[in-house]
Amino acid sequence: MSEMKDESFRTSCLLCPQHCQLEQGQSGKCHTRENRGGEIISLTYGEVAAWNLDPIEKKPLYHFYPGSWVFSVGGFGCNLSCSFCQNHEISQKRQAGRKVSPAELAFQARNSLGLCFTYSEPSMWFEMIRDTAPLVRAQGGKVVLVSNGTMSPSFIEELIPWLDAVNIDIKGFSEEFYQNYCGGKLSWVLDNVERIAGRVHLEITTLVIPGANDDPEEFTELSRWLHNLNIPLAWHLSRYHPAYRLSVPPTERKTLDRLGEIAKEWLPYVYLGNVRGGSTTFCPHCGEVVIQREPVIVNRLNQGCCPKCGEGISGKF
Repeated sequence: MSEMKDESFRTSCLLCPQHCQLEQGQSGKCHTRENRGGEIISLTYGEVAAWNLDPIEKKPLYHFYPGSWVFSVGGFGCNLSCSFCQNHEISQKRQAGRKVSPAELAFQARNSLGLCFTYSEPSMWFEMIRDTAPLVRAQGGKVVLVSNGTMSPSFIEELIPWLDAVNIDIKGFSEEFYQNYCGGKLSWVLDNVERIAGRVHLEITTLVIPGANDDPEEFTELSRWLHNLNIPLAWHLSRYHPAYRLSVPPTERKTLDRLGEIAKEWLPYVYLGNVRGGSTTFCPHCGEVVIQREPVIVNRLNQGCCPKCGEGISGKF
């Protein structure tokens, strides 16, 4: 772990762009990294907060081996403090977790698609990802990351060669939103989306919160920005429900539908999450249903192409 020190052992943690300035014995915003004698150490290495066998669609990843199951694991802590966090029990504090080694995590993933680092912010578990991913790859598994995108460039660059798929939350499209609701910066996230795009399978998620990040003009700007990445991107617009410290009413379906129509003007694959009927994949050329996910997954692709017009559908199938 790289750090900057002074003679009093005050140290800057460089894992993420928060760059917490830590006194001796002090932990950072994420609750997972501590200054000990002028060195930044991980408090959660080998400590699991949650693990489950999940459908890949739950990540959400809709264009990465649909219908498969992936072993999902997460540690404690997060470098953001989102007022609407749905996993705040593990992201906003550290508890005593189950002890596990990288080899055991890889073993647990052996009979599924692979291993997904998720639930809280996985980049706070950097060393575990770094040590576990090669073991998963060696046994033929895929490595997936579900992240808020707030990570220092050198560390994400170290992980990219070991990643097969990433879903990044772009939580809003204004610095004001990130500052007031998340305790972070939009620019940090956009920089990493640009860094990952085209190198790893990438999908984007945005939780739509009434009165906070649901302005149609803002969504148009974000849609245009995603379009300009020049990759056939899947974007998941998910319905918000009250959680943690935010109690505004749930997102109305008509709001999601309206924003989804805006997004479809710019992107080929747009999904509505946490509502019925929003998970179907349509051919962007002819409109044919190519993957149906409700009530069960039905994959109608023919070698990755639309069975009606032959258009290639972006993703890993």
